[in-house]
Amino acid sequence: MKKKLLILFIFFSVSNVLLSQTNPIILGWLRNTTGITGRHYVTGNSTPIVDTPLANVQTVQYSATSVYVSTNGIPAYITGPFQDGNPSLAASQNAIFKFPLNPTPNTGTLTPTTGGNIGLFINGVALFDYRDGVSWRNSTSSLCGGPIQPPCMGDGVWNRDAIPAERAGFDCSKAHPAMGNYHHHQNPSAFNTDISVISNICTLYPSDGLYSINVNQHSPLIGFAYDGYPIYGAYAYANANGTGGIVRMKSSFQLRNITTRTTLYTGATVTAGPAVSSTYPLGYFKEDYEFVSHPNDASYLDIHNGRFCVTPEYPNGTYCYFATVNANHNSAYPYVVGPTFYGVKTASKVTTITEATTTLSTILFNPDKLNTIVFPNPASDFFAVQVPMALQDMKDELVDTLGKVIQTQTLYQGSTMCYFDVQTLYEGVYFVRIANENKNTSTKIIIK
Repeated sequence: MKKKLLILFIFFSVSNVLLSQTNPIILGWLRNTTGITGRHYVTGNSTPIVDTPLANVQTVQYSATSVYVSTNGIPAYITGPFQDGNPSLAASQNAIFKFPLNPTPNTGTLTPTTGGNIGLFINGVALFDYRDGVSWRNSTSSLCGGPIQPPCMGDGVWNRDAIPAERAGFDCSKAHPAMGNYHHHQNPSAFNTDISVISNICTLYPSDGLYSINVNQHSPLIGFAYDGYPIYGAYAYANANGTGGIVRMKSSFQLRNITTRTTLYTGATVTAGPAVSSTYPLGYFKEDYEFVSHPNDASYLDIHNGRFCVTPEYPNGTYCYFATVNANHNSAYPYVVGPTFYGVKTASKVTTITEATTTLSTILFNPDKLNTIVFPNPASDFFAVQVPMALQDMKDELVDTLGKVIQTQTLYQGSTMCYFDVQTLYEGVYFVRIANENKNTSTKIIIK
């Protein structure tokens, strides 16, 4: 009998954070304090290979106007394999990203998102927009550009959406590398934690993501766009003022009702793309979507995929982007940011820091504040131990009522989940015992 269990552990920051700065774009990064390195799978081997580059963010430095984030672009969760023929592995980017401390709205011509980095997740991994560089070429009735060989150039009118087109090449964490630059185009949670699982990659190559969706809690801060505004997960307060309960943030883009691709949703006639078919279904191209405003429902986002809102990190409110998903928790276009930025795009990758900065020291957490939430309980199948921010390695044990250790897993610093397979266990009461260097705690679990 299969059992399913999801355990959520949450570390809460306490008031004795020994920092004068309170700006989340300074404090919000997952910094590597244990020396954990990246790991990756190769096809045919479910044992991860340990890599050399350090995972997550290495240092955070800030001045009066900017914050500098140094990272290799490697997550603590296991990357790969990429089963669509992608020969690349996640490789060190050895990069410094400069962000504005105080982002500003763009009151002029809107800035479109582009190929390559358009933001950075809090673990130092790159955010890309929907595109993969491929578009339809009408003269040859074929797709061209991006990774398609031999090299050719598409019309740039009907642009392929990487999320449906390249799904076979995403790892369990819904990401892949471009010439070594590992990145997410979409909501950075694992495929096998979605309500409707649309990829089986996690079956043989389990990993996790930056966070896991909890429909009962405001999603965590997961990154920053290149205009400096924060990015949150899929759920937030229903109303912009922080009231109304927790709801799913919804994209205001929807699929058009078309059978041929000859016009944009604005009505403009353009170079034709392929007819809608099983090979090129609606949603295969970015231009298959149209924007529909929902002025009476604050849970629908604007044309940039964001809104002004109050969040736990911004109690006075700020503009925020959201990693949108549908009701099954599958990624929903435009996925995170786009197709244009809300603010003035000023962030960039730099080679050196040319101004005086302060290096952020480690945030101190009260070791007694180790609070646990069991979700759901009872449950069945497998379970995952999740932490929004593991500041140090944690030993996690599944124990029966006699105190016998059934399984042991390690949740590594900077990761968010580890898995326990309980398919062979009997129904009943168990305990999950968690230990770090400061504290031990246990939670009762009912497998039913």
